[in-house]
Amino acid sequence: MIRASARVLAQAHGEVAKLIKEGVTTRYLDQRAEEFIRDNGGVPSFKGYNDFPFSLCISPNSVVVHGFPSDYTLKSGDILSVDGGVLLNGYHSDSAYTYAVGEVAPEVVALLKRTKESLYLGIEQAVAGNRMGDISHAVQQHVEKEGYGVVRELVGHGVGQKLHERPDVPNYGKRGSGLKLQTGLVIAIEPMVNFGTKQIVQEKDGWTIRTKDKMPSAHFEHTIVVRKDKAEVLTSFEYIEKALQ
Repeated sequence: MIRASARVLAQAHGEVAKLIKEGVTTRYLDQRAEEFIRDNGGVPSFKGYNDFPFSLCISPNSVVVHGFPSDYTLKSGDILSVDGGVLLNGYHSDSAYTYAVGEVAPEVVALLKRTKESLYLGIEQAVAGNRMGDISHAVQQHVEKEGYGVVRELVGHGVGQKLHERPDVPNYGKRGSGLKLQTGLVIAIEPMVNFGTKQIVQEKDGWTIRTKDKMPSAHFEHTIVVRKDKAEVLTSFEYIEKALQ
């Protein structure tokens, strides 16, 4: 059930990826994602979640997560985190990707690359018998060695009949610590990595999270299932990567 939900979500991300370019509003991206998800039998997980008013969290530049789609028009040099979820047949999936728009500074492109790498290093540790801290440590050590800040207050999470379930999946921690991972556990791993300080602030809307120093932030996320030898990635960036070719 979660795999089916994740497939629709991956395809919805692909539809959004086709539209990301200079001159497009983030509100339009949100509308297209909702339309695609509903056309394919799903419901946007985020819309109405704790009264969140949109289908996607769209977070440009120094916004870490939970940004509101708006009339903001994309311009060259922006980076843009697009985070979405799908509820299908009673089960959720959750995934995020950060895009470079037009000509982005090389050091910011490097932030995106390292953050995405850290997601996959975390996934490599999501095997039965390992501990949550193994995932957390893999993410943290990869990005902190580059001098980036790992957000502490926001973490990954279990996924299933609820969008956010236990256990928490921090992006920082000690190897060999925390919950022992068992086959069949479904979690969302989602590194949120800042170019500068790890410190964040919340905007007055009660949702938008921004870096305290207003430097860029990157965010990548997959819903995965713990397996015996190698984690199974349920969401996919395949449709995004196809659109970006």
